[in-house]
Amino acid sequence: MITHSAYAAEPWRVRETGLHWDVLAQSESVFALSNGHIGWRGNLEEGEPHGLPGSYLNGVFERHPLPYAEGGYGFPESGQTVINVTNGKLIRLLVDDEPFDLRYGTLRSHERVLDLRSGLLHRTCEWTSPAGKTVRVRSVRLVSFTQRAIAAIAYEVEPLDDEVQLVVQSELVANEQLPTLTGDPRVAGALKSPLLSEEHSASDLRLRLVHCTAASGLRVAAAADHIVRGPQATQTSAESADDVARLNVITELRPGETLRLEKFVSYGWSGTRSLPALRDQVEAALAGARSIGWQGLVDQQRAFLDDFWEHADVEVDGDPEIQQAVRFALYHALQAAARAEQRAIPAKGLTGSGYDGHAFWDTEIFVLPVLSFVYPGCVADALRWRQDTLPAARARARQLGLKGAAFPWRTIDGSECSGYWPAGAAAFHINADISHAVLRYLTLTDDAEFGRETGVELLVETARLWHSLGHHDSNGRFHIDGVTGPDEYSAIADDNTYTNLMAQENLLAAADAAERHPEQAAALGVDEEETAAWREAAKAMTVHYNEALGIHEQSAGFTRHQVWDFAATGPDDYPLMLHAAYFDLYRKQVIKQADLVMAMYVRSDAFTEEHKARNFAYYEPLTVRDSSLSACIQAVMAAEVGHLSLAYDYLGEAALMDLDDLEKNTRDGLHVASLAGSWIALVAGFGGMRYHGETVRFAPRLPEKLSRLAFSLHVRQRCLRVEITDSRATYTLKEGEPLQIKHCGEPLTVSRGSPQSRPVKQPVALPEPSQPPGRRPGRPRHA
Repeated sequence: MITHSAYAAEPWRVRETGLHWDVLAQSESVFALSNGHIGWRGNLEEGEPHGLPGSYLNGVFERHPLPYAEGGYGFPESGQTVINVTNGKLIRLLVDDEPFDLRYGTLRSHERVLDLRSGLLHRTCEWTSPAGKTVRVRSVRLVSFTQRAIAAIAYEVEPLDDEVQLVVQSELVANEQLPTLTGDPRVAGALKSPLLSEEHSASDLRLRLVHCTAASGLRVAAAADHIVRGPQATQTSAESADDVARLNVITELRPGETLRLEKFVSYGWSGTRSLPALRDQVEAALAGARSIGWQGLVDQQRAFLDDFWEHADVEVDGDPEIQQAVRFALYHALQAAARAEQRAIPAKGLTGSGYDGHAFWDTEIFVLPVLSFVYPGCVADALRWRQDTLPAARARARQLGLKGAAFPWRTIDGSECSGYWPAGAAAFHINADISHAVLRYLTLTDDAEFGRETGVELLVETARLWHSLGHHDSNGRFHIDGVTGPDEYSAIADDNTYTNLMAQENLLAAADAAERHPEQAAALGVDEEETAAWREAAKAMTVHYNEALGIHEQSAGFTRHQVWDFAATGPDDYPLMLHAAYFDLYRKQVIKQADLVMAMYVRSDAFTEEHKARNFAYYEPLTVRDSSLSACIQAVMAAEVGHLSLAYDYLGEAALMDLDDLEKNTRDGLHVASLAGSWIALVAGFGGMRYHGETVRFAPRLPEKLSRLAFSLHVRQRCLRVEITDSRATYTLKEGEPLQIKHCGEPLTVSRGSPQSRPVKQPVALPEPSQPPGRRPGRPRHA
């Protein structure tokens, strides 16, 4: 785990002092840079050693067949896997003919710093070659937020004790050899040399490679240009082949002299554009970057982030690790989405190849809520991507005998690419998650054009699926049977409460949208009979309540199941899906991740305070958190029902998921949803923020270990700042017209220049529920 003492908590930086081989792959994920279009893992410039090389373009993937021992109707036949595209990070160095390789010679010092305010990754290294020549290498790296197609590196070398001859090789390399990531040979085959060369070029200081994929039919281009500053006798030459283009820089330096290389890299891809068009695209982007220059890119990056942090920063007093972690989380959420521009937001962002680069429901339920409040512009783009994939979702629904659209459980281009698995194949709640995100965005932005051009179509097609998937019983109650909710240990269940309540919201929202936009609704074939049927189904939606226990059922009959034998389950038996048969998990009371508890958060309006407290107390001892998506939601609901210390522990788990490598798979990429969940835990948990209907509501309460929490929210062209201490909450309007809010149920009007301050009401203390043995949340650095 990344818990060594050199990994100190700083408010605005993530610093690694020394090079720790055992966490190299994790550090590559932590130090990954992205803008939502380009992703560069934090690999060393010299390329080796590495944990997992990674350069990604959002939407670039290769297809591969999905294996089944025995096929079945409706089984997806084609998988999709993100591929490592052309690596533009590589800058190799030879010192008097000896390669700069930190596994050899003597590493005197090494430091990397990710600066969250400037968006730059800094590296400083002093190394003595096996022959005794010592050099200092400095690099600064960025992936530009303002120039979508551009990444850049400033690289400097200086000798410290003797004259040296240096050879620097700046490269573009395709089809890098990767470590084996999967046991499926068909997936491995798709990943091995996935790029087929179409063109290569090297001239003066410019390099270019153009490739295509064999099965997915995508064309990828990468180009690089350089500025070289060194002694007058410095020489350069360039060469290229199918999978490599290289600039060689040769010079001799005396102590006190420096060789500086500025490398600008541009990327582009398309499934339709011709080779000449894509070539011109990357060359144009490169010309633009050169005209701006390195310092111009740095200045633009800082200005972009200054504006972001002005409206997005969260201040936490009392816990330096949480303060660092929530800023780290916000930065990576921004990196995952800022310039995705109608592409998916993958579960790992563009920080690694985990989950094959797929997008799930994580986007709409965990990542987009945060961005809706801190950077709403990219939320509309993310939902327009879902709209763009409607043809595939409609086709999937027809294949399943349903109406409307069935959005995929996991995908890159919109097609379902999850091999048949009950927990995924029946997870229709993805439809309602998307509609929920549409409603949230419209509520918080009043974006009428989006509602008309995108929102109504998404709401209508998702509602149609629910009405065809469910049915009315003989008593008129509406049921949705045979589905999987968020808890993947309870598949093919009837009337999952989360699913039913979210579908209910979806049906009503679609009917309302059709009435607001009759022209668009008519174009989609919606009539009054259909909207009336949606409203009737929503009104009759079944939600099971166990009168004897005084709790809501996670799904019909869930509390009748045998409780999992937690006493016989040791700490090494988690996650359970790797140590127990799914059929056994499906028939027991054991919960992978918050499900009914999640419903109480996203549909808070459907539960009373008493219900929430009793439900939380019942389901908490059954929830094993074998998913990184659970802790933040449990933090929110623990805070709401008054278990502030427990909520604080869950916040720590969500926030430090990757910085502490809690699930021991950060090497595959960051858990972007869990990172976003740290914001949710703070703002919705301890800030008590909810936004059902038109009014944003707050019920703040801080745990004992936090003395102050402050954050800002975008709400309908306003910017509201909230500051909470253990005794008072203060609401200040930074931008926009007066805003109506509620504090602990009390209506308030906040105007610019007129902050509103109210006392914080402490929750009623309740007995804290237990967790499954060995599953209480904790933080390794505090163990």
